[in-house]
Amino acid sequence: MTTCLTREDVINKIAEHDVKFIRLWFTDVLGFLKSLAMTPRELEASLYEGTGFDGSSIEGFARIQESDMIAMPDPSTFAILPNMAEHERTAFMFCDILEPDGRPYAGDPRYALKRVLAKAAGLGYTMCVGPELEYFYFKDSAHTELLDRGGYFDLTSLELSTSVRRETVSALEQVGIEVEYAHHECGPSQHEIDLRYKEALIMADSVMTYRLLVKEVADRHGIHATFMPKPIYGEAGSGMHVHQSLFKGENNAFFDAADPWHMSSTCKAYVAGLLYHAREMCLVTNQWVNSYKRLVPGYEAPIYCCWARRNRSALVRVPMYKPGKEHATRVEMRNPDPAANPYLAFAAMLAAGLDGIEKGRELPPEATDNIYEMSAKERHAAGIRSLPGDIEGAIIAFENSDFMRETLGEHIYQYLIRNKRAEWDSYRAFVSSWEIDRYLEIL
Repeated sequence: MTTCLTREDVINKIAEHDVKFIRLWFTDVLGFLKSLAMTPRELEASLYEGTGFDGSSIEGFARIQESDMIAMPDPSTFAILPNMAEHERTAFMFCDILEPDGRPYAGDPRYALKRVLAKAAGLGYTMCVGPELEYFYFKDSAHTELLDRGGYFDLTSLELSTSVRRETVSALEQVGIEVEYAHHECGPSQHEIDLRYKEALIMADSVMTYRLLVKEVADRHGIHATFMPKPIYGEAGSGMHVHQSLFKGENNAFFDAADPWHMSSTCKAYVAGLLYHAREMCLVTNQWVNSYKRLVPGYEAPIYCCWARRNRSALVRVPMYKPGKEHATRVEMRNPDPAANPYLAFAAMLAAGLDGIEKGRELPPEATDNIYEMSAKERHAAGIRSLPGDIEGAIIAFENSDFMRETLGEHIYQYLIRNKRAEWDSYRAFVSSWEIDRYLEIL
């Protein structure tokens, strides 16, 4: 997506490219993309005044008696969608959600991220993010029938999934989203496209666009793409490893040439903050019942709150791909999954890191052993806590967190608790085929 566009630039580009429809996009609290469509004739007024809609019909937005909302397009996010027929060329812009009086709406996830970014800016920092989103291709949306049996980095050149992934990369590049590389992941029919790091708000918008384009390109080929964290029992789940760093101007605040690990004191405190708040953040970074089917031992998905440089069983990793290179110095949080709301996930991680910096939290010793092979007693002695084992544990940790209440605001905080309790209650009451197979005959 092109940056620094003005309203006038958008109007000119629409005319220049003969755009027929414009989609105004925003995201509900759970991270689902919403869209309003209009013609160029109506857009000019919307660019200056916004477009009204009924917020009571959107998950986590207003109550029925407070339903009037305004979607205000952000011209810097304007892009033209790829592969559209000439007579129906379509563009899109992301929107900020406002109250009728022009105030930012407290239930808007984009605003939640903006508030934390503003706090970081007040401390002199800019957050850059580079997420790695994994996903699966299946033959349809009703079954987990695989397209390939490939493994990590396998070249499955004759498979449909490879050509679909390649077309998806092209589509992302066409809307201005830079791709570092794409490859087959560990699981059969599992893939990953890595995005080049950007400032956090731009990247959150890009993640929403990425998820849509992955699905739309797959659909055009008659297959289904899913970001479900754990769709197949016994196989690796899909994660969203989030590489992140703070910059002060052009300088990477995480880099210290004199440190043996090239980690500045700011970086160490940031990592300490991530570890300290990791359990409370899980309802945001891993927000679905299914998320916790991925967070189990044996599949590289981290479940213990510790850090390391090369140890992939750690929750937070400090990658060593290019040691000593300032702009490559970053930290990678490995528990988030690709079904998270990126605005809330990035906001929570940044807030946790800033808390570590402001409070001077001390970085615990590096976990150099495989944590999964340690006994519970050894982990306790090392001060290594576990992430919640299911969404109920995540709800409890989140509900008891003043930090998350302050980070997300009261509106989003309370909505997530209500919504996730309802999801957990529904799941607990459901009788699965596993239970029928296991118990029906013998009990």
